[in-house]
Amino acid sequence: MARPVKWRKIDNLPTVSRFIPSGGASDGGAENILKIEELEALRLKDLEGLEQEACALRMEVSRPTFQRILTAAREKVADSLIHGKALQIEGGHFTQNLCAVRCSMCGREWTEPFELMGCIPQGVVTCPDCGTSVAACRPEGGKRCCQRGQCKYHSGNSDM
Repeated sequence: MARPVKWRKIDNLPTVSRFIPSGGASDGGAENILKIEELEALRLKDLEGLEQEACALRMEVSRPTFQRILTAAREKVADSLIHGKALQIEGGHFTQNLCAVRCSMCGREWTEPFELMGCIPQGVVTCPDCGTSVAACRPEGGKRCCQRGQCKYHSGNSDM
C-alpha cells in the first residue's frame, strides 16, 4: 500500500488565481498550473525570506519535501516568464488547518484537513485501520472542537 500524501499547511489562499502575459500566451494558449502549496512555498521562502527549515515547519512538511515543492514552483514560474505562458494557480494537496482524529476502537491517531470536516456529515470519518466510523476532532474533553474552535490546529493554540 502506498504511503498517503501528507497535507501541506498553508496560511494564505491566493486572491488572484490567473496571470496572463500582456501580449496573450505566445504558445497557443499554453499555461503552467501552479499548485497552491507551491505558491505558499514561494511566499514563505522568497517573499518572507524565511530559512528553509522554518518554511518546512510552517507548512508541516519535511525539509526535502519543502525543497521539492519550492523547486517545482520556481520551474513553473520561470517557464511562464521566459516562454510567455499563462500561470494558473489551483489545486494541490493543501489545507489551512489540520484536525486531530483518534479512533475510539483501535486507538489509531491521524489528521484530516479542516476543509474536509465541513463536507463530512456531522464530522464523522472512517478509521483507515479498522474501518470504524469515528467522530473527528475530539480533544480530551470529548466535545467536537471544530464547532467550538478549540482544536489546536484551528486556533493556533499548540498547548492542547
